[in-house]
Amino acid sequence: MEKRLLCVRHGDGPMDDRITTWCAVNNVRLDARRPWRGDTLGDVTDDLAGVVIYGGIYNAYDTDLHPFLNEEYRMIDAAMKANVPLLGLCQGAQMIAHHMGAWAGAPEHGNHEFGWYEITPTEAGRDLFPEPLHFTQAHFHTFDLPDGATHLARSALFENQAFAVGDTVVGLQFHPEQTMAGFQRWQDRAEGWGRYKEPGVQSREQSTALMLEHDAAQGAWMTGFLNSFFGRAT
Repeated sequence: MEKRLLCVRHGDGPMDDRITTWCAVNNVRLDARRPWRGDTLGDVTDDLAGVVIYGGIYNAYDTDLHPFLNEEYRMIDAAMKANVPLLGLCQGAQMIAHHMGAWAGAPEHGNHEFGWYEITPTEAGRDLFPEPLHFTQAHFHTFDLPDGATHLARSALFENQAFAVGDTVVGLQFHPEQTMAGFQRWQDRAEGWGRYKEPGVQSREQSTALMLEHDAAQGAWMTGFLNSFFGRAT
């Protein structure tokens, strides 16, 4: 049976991220859906290798303002109940935490992370992160750890960077799926939004230098993670 990876996306940008590439290399059908445009997410079926909730511009708690988020929460709930591998990236991680009853939103310290930041593992996270690594970041919201979750990693500015719930749910505040081309598009957008003025944000020159230094390691980590997390279901 051909397996598919349900990818819930919150924008219309080019699909050139590392998850898309992984699906092509591993003969997994990438099933991209965009509920913000009216797509439904269907049901958990036998061909479903996993679910990815991507990052985006929407607040995890704004279901009244953005009712389509309820469709995403329906799938999050269904995947968790069926023990289907579920990965949340940035907004996706915040949504999983929020669905489990934890707070998600903008912290009082007001810091942003936009650029490449070092992620350090907790003791429980050393299997997933054997050493500190730099990853792509683009956020200013965060989340509290939900009950039953294992804290896996932190950064200097944000304590909660990664968590797991059992063996089938992982939430990552950062963006290991992003490529250099994709991050450069984000840099262009950040200039238009005036994001480089926000506290905690790296300059374009600094983030570019860190990208060139750390992108290969980010890509290797992400490939290994996807092989382990979704590969076992294909």
